[in-house]
Amino acid sequence: MSHIQVRDDQGVRIISFNRPEKRNAFNLEMYQQFTEYLIQGEADNDIRAFLFHGTENCFTSGNDIVDFLQSGALDDNHPTVKFLFCLLDLKKPVVAAVTGAAVGIGTTLLLHCDLVYADNKAKFQMPFVNLALVPEAASSILLPLIVGQQKAAELILLGEAFDAETAEKLTIINSVVAQDELISFSLAQAKKLAALPPLSMQASKRLLRHNQAEVKAQMKLELVEFAERLQSDEAKQRFQAFLKK
Repeated sequence: MSHIQVRDDQGVRIISFNRPEKRNAFNLEMYQQFTEYLIQGEADNDIRAFLFHGTENCFTSGNDIVDFLQSGALDDNHPTVKFLFCLLDLKKPVVAAVTGAAVGIGTTLLLHCDLVYADNKAKFQMPFVNLALVPEAASSILLPLIVGQQKAAELILLGEAFDAETAEKLTIINSVVAQDELISFSLAQAKKLAALPPLSMQASKRLLRHNQAEVKAQMKLELVEFAERLQSDEAKQRFQAFLKK
């Protein structure tokens, strides 16, 4: 069974992460499938919005560390890199529904979504420095724009977890929704977007994200630094300690 599942509902492409035995950690195959479903959805005129969600108790715990460390160079052909730039370039609106852990890419991908909802079990974290790495997915430019420079520094440099109430106050998410209503509410919001004039919707999203060239340039800089940090002695030590746990 695929760990990335897809279904379409009234103009909404629903993409769910389903690898509960690994807390929905992304491996390379999942990144590749995710990207393919996004590209297909962008090309399909019947698809007018996307919805991302995880399983009942987890959004995603981030990258599968073992798989990622064996994945080779972070070049343009790397499945993770392809996914990041595909996510950045999406023209159609994206809604995310978050419950449980949203770690690493689980938090940073939300910065590229247009609407984000979470329940009170959601926990967000960007532990890049904790692993002797640097931010990714253009979070080093997007997060300060959303929450301010000082708060962004606190979230990224300390890498501590924070709850849905904090995420709402910081406007990383739109609102906190009851757990039993999270998916249905988020899907209803996505269907609202899908029902609106599509070209106007896409043009409005483009105008809202007028700094995409700068964001893309920052994402590329992050990847260069990330690749260098990944080979550092301190990162290798941190990963060894992490894997022993």
